[in-house]
Amino acid sequence: MLVKLGPLDAGRVADLRPYLDLVPDPRARRGRWYSLTAVLLICACAAVWGARSLDELAEWAERAPDTLLTAVGVRRHPLRWRRAPSRTTIGRVLGAVDGDALDREVGAYLADLHDASAQAVSGQRRVIAVDGKALRGSARLTAARRHLCAVTHHRVVTLAQAEVGAKTNETAHFQPLLEPLDLDGALVTFDALHSVQANVAWLVETKKAHYISVIKANQPTAHRQLAALPWRDIAVQHTTASTGHGRRESRSIKTCGTADELGGIAFPYACLAIRVHRRRRQSVRRESRETVTSLDAHQTIPADLATAIRGHWTIEALHHVRDATFAEDASTVHTGTAPRAMATLRNLAIGLPKLLGADNIAKTTRAIRDQPERALPLLGITNNRDVCRT
Repeated sequence: MLVKLGPLDAGRVADLRPYLDLVPDPRARRGRWYSLTAVLLICACAAVWGARSLDELAEWAERAPDTLLTAVGVRRHPLRWRRAPSRTTIGRVLGAVDGDALDREVGAYLADLHDASAQAVSGQRRVIAVDGKALRGSARLTAARRHLCAVTHHRVVTLAQAEVGAKTNETAHFQPLLEPLDLDGALVTFDALHSVQANVAWLVETKKAHYISVIKANQPTAHRQLAALPWRDIAVQHTTASTGHGRRESRSIKTCGTADELGGIAFPYACLAIRVHRRRRQSVRRESRETVTSLDAHQTIPADLATAIRGHWTIEALHHVRDATFAEDASTVHTGTAPRAMATLRNLAIGLPKLLGADNIAKTTRAIRDQPERALPLLGITNNRDVCRT
């Protein structure tokens, strides 16, 4: 039996096809038999099915019955047969597809579903984490294959993804990554690498968002000023404890200041300084970390700040699923935009079950693998539409 679904059921999932229709087809019209949407839908179904490689994408297509090929838009030959695209065709399409357009449309699809599922949760601020993910197996000397992702904390879903070029770094892609997203009133969390003042100012002024930013030595003045605050005189305002992975961990949080009191902090729109102290019982390891936020004391409470700071690492949990369940780091696909397209398909295959309430992605893909046709309703494909045009 398929895992229990959450607030969205398959009948309410939006159709993925209109989004994929907006991805431009890079192929010449001559000799083209399969539409781009049909090939991408086959890849999406196979990814939800658990496919890890181009060979497994093609394997799903070969095993798909005629009814499934009809539903995803594979045309019927005048001689009455209907044939799935080969591994070569799939590889050629993924290697040439516009990675930016595919990321944009899949991200928009997941964002729309996420917004629909979050409507029932009123008064809850959206929290989005930004961090990078390397594709180690696909890396080559001329291409580092690293992506920057924006991922929701609640019901972990990748809303946007951008490829980081070999001659740039992640910070240069911060604004282009978040530009298409509606961030009005949202809270964005990121680590010290992205604590760049120009990007933070753009986030607040242009996108009307709030932030929680880790401050380390790359912001030396702000780091020194935060360390000099009278933390010893401030009482602990919130504590949490958790047990997992063979260790027990406790966290405490202190906040200091208002916009006026922090006027000397050399970081834009900093309203509250935060110190998180973490203690691991197994190794008796202690560490403290300073962060700042644009939220003031009237807009948040220490418990919510602690949850957002802790929740930032849900993006690492998603990256672990990409590596453990979909063997992303072991993938050696490296031609053209195929590595990026495969990463986008994995984001889709993880985000959809999460939105449907699945906790274990590996278990979900195994359940769908037993009955491949179950992948179609998860993508909103419940009828053939008029996609089998000749």
